[in-house]
Parts: sequence; structure tokens; C-alpha cells
Amino acid sequence: MSSSDNRDTSTELRAKWFGTTHWSVVLTAGQVPSANSEAALEKLCRVYWRPLYAYLRRRGYSFHDSQDLTQEFLARLLRRNDLGSVNRERGKFRSYLLAALNNFLANERDRATAAKRGGGQDLVFWDEQDAQAAHSHEAEPNLSPEKVYEKRWAITVLEQAFVRLQDEFAAAGKSRLFEEFKVFLADGTDNGAYPVLAAKVGMTPNAVAVAVHRLRQRYREIVRAEVAHTVGNRDQIDEEVRHLLAALA
Repeated sequence: MSSSDNRDTSTELRAKWFGTTHWSVVLTAGQVPSANSEAALEKLCRVYWRPLYAYLRRRGYSFHDSQDLTQEFLARLLRRNDLGSVNRERGKFRSYLLAALNNFLANERDRATAAKRGGGQDLVFWDEQDAQAAHSHEAEPNLSPEKVYEKRWAITVLEQAFVRLQDEFAAAGKSRLFEEFKVFLADGTDNGAYPVLAAKVGMTPNAVAVAVHRLRQRYREIVRAEVAHTVGNRDQIDEEVRHLLAALA
């Protein structure tokens, strides 16, 4: 591939990263929501409610209270009514969302019935199993609520990237290969397993090595694309990736 082709591909990827589902669309819209900004915010909330729920659990709220508060907070956020005064740390949805949640908690006085929260309706993206996974920090009792939030956020980014990569392989009719190769996405995987896998899938060990390299490279690209959805400009992507990797360390 020529350098020109590389530049064209890179430009195309960046254009996709900064499409209508991006946080920058919400920021640009400001206090005057558009159809695009509302759709972008709804999609971001659909993905990133888990860190909020994990944060509330670490703050000491019960399972049901955490569920109710998460849904009420997001319902209000999506209605864009009483959270406009939150001081945004512009460009980072992660920072904005936590600041907005804390603002919501400080102003939340009514701890009445769950039926009154969220206008009496559940958000469609609530998932019981995912909620339990988001509360999987019990093995690390020394983590602060903020650290739990950051770690769960990082895990969510990686999970989203993994699903997108899996979908790409499925679309190409290579689901079986993905199932065989996905173990190599983990850092430090022993390449001594390549000959065994090569015999299993009918490839040479060298071909397996190349395929693993490309798999990891594509995964990194998708992780960056997922991060790009949550920052306000491209210059913040590298910084945010480093932050999330540190949160996982």
C-alpha cells in the first residue's frame, strides 16, 4: 500500500471516529439540542451507564438504590433539563459524566419510591447481568469510588472494542478464526502456541504470527476509535488511552 493510500485510509478512519455518535457532537450542540446530539448522548449513555452504577455501589448504595439512581440520573440527563449548570471538563465525557452524577446526588433529596424515579420508566439499556459485572470490584476493597469508576470505564472501552472486532470477523465469515485467535489479544501470550494453532486451522506458523499481529493492530485501532467517541477533539485521544491503561494497571 502506498503512502498516499495510507493517508487516505487514516483520513477515512478519523472521519468515522468523529461521526454523529461522538461526544463532540453533544458539546457542539451546547444548550440547543439537535437530533444528532440527542442520538449521540443516548448512545454514549447506553454504553457507559455501567461505570456510574459501579461508582454508586462503591459509594455504599444498595443494588436497587444504585439501579434507581443510575436510571433517574440518565433519564434527567437525556431530557437535558436540570444538569446544564454542571461545570463541564470540556472534551472528556468520562469527567463530565462523573461530575454531573455527583451534582445530581448532591441535589437529590427525594429518596421515595423507585416508581417515581426516571418518570416511572426503565431505560431500555439496563441489563441485570451487566450490572453485576459492573459491581465486580469486591475483590479490590481498597479502591475508592472514583478508582472503581475509572477502572470500570476502561473495561467498558475494551469490551466495546472486543465486540466490534468480533463483529468484523463475523461479517467477513471468519467467526471460527476469531474464536481461535482471540486468546492472543491478551498481552504476553506465548507465541509457542502458534504451531499448535497453525495445525488446527490449516495455516503455517508464520501465517498465524502475521494474523495475530494484524488482529492486535486492528484491536488497538478500534480501542482508539472507542476512546475517540468520548473526547472532544483528536488531540485528547492519546492522553485518554494512557489514562485508561493506567486505570487498569
